[in-house]
Amino acid sequence: MKNSSRFSIFPLILLLCFVFGCSKKEEKTIVENKPMDDLQLNKIPQVVMDGLKAKFPGAEIHKWAEEKEGDIVIYDFEFRQEGRKFEADVKEDGSIYNWEKAIEAIALPEAARIAVETKYPGAPMKEIMEITSVIDGQDVLEGYEVVLETAGMKEVEVTVAPGGEILEDSGEDKPEEE
Repeated sequence: MKNSSRFSIFPLILLLCFVFGCSKKEEKTIVENKPMDDLQLNKIPQVVMDGLKAKFPGAEIHKWAEEKEGDIVIYDFEFRQEGRKFEADVKEDGSIYNWEKAIEAIALPEAARIAVETKYPGAPMKEIMEITSVIDGQDVLEGYEVVLETAGMKEVEVTVAPGGEILEDSGEDKPEEE
């Protein structure tokens, strides 16, 4: 009889571990690709919207997500302003964390362009976003996010510094963490 009671509690322990393990995961809310009225913009705190609109007064939001990065709640927006694609991360206090704007290939600095073309020769650039961080209230150019299509029709995202240093490359195999 003792053996059967030991085995019957095991599923309960597994269930509790699962429930408590799942509750630790970071929440993420994504609302996208809906008409402006259906984007549930009223769920975004007013201070966050005020921060976004102060920096980007003509923002036409197409997608937003609420994410938690460590102890900080970030609202990630994708929007258009004056016909150009933008993305911005806004902290829950309304301050801009960073932002990106779409640029033409001709605006990509030569060193950055050469680094990407050397790494992926012949791969067409599908999208280029200029990445700007906000540090102590000042906009600081961080680099460029370049989306390419490789010969195998695989989409690759490369982040490159203005001077040409490759900062991240989704096409590289990542070493397994121990």
